[in-house]
Amino acid sequence: MAACALPSHALTLPRQAKIRRRADFAVCYELGARYYSTHFLVFLHTGTRSDERTRIGMAVSRKVGNAVTRNRIKRLLREFFRLHFDALPAKADLVAVAKKNAGDARLDLSRVAAELLPLLKRIARTGGQDLPT
Repeated sequence: MAACALPSHALTLPRQAKIRRRADFAVCYELGARYYSTHFLVFLHTGTRSDERTRIGMAVSRKVGNAVTRNRIKRLLREFFRLHFDALPAKADLVAVAKKNAGDARLDLSRVAAELLPLLKRIARTGGQDLPT
């Protein structure tokens, strides 16, 4: 099993697989490559970290909707990344930001996957080395 892969029985992302600190989010925003979809903006920073783990962060602002809507979007994103963790590049920090229109879209897991899987394929194809735009 690869160093960044989750066990097949994992029902949640482990604590080590989550970006927690504001400074780590800021590094992704400033230095990371940007990938766009209809409802999400994904930042990928493949800097030189000594840790082998891929880490994931999510940002859903109040502009998206009320607390129920924001929490639902975060649950959908967590589930998507849990299911597709093996498709993420190793030693990378990835932050998914919900756009303002995500709250009105009545998203479900299949729609989130339909939007984010092409982005993951593009990241894999380019090796996460796209220039920040």
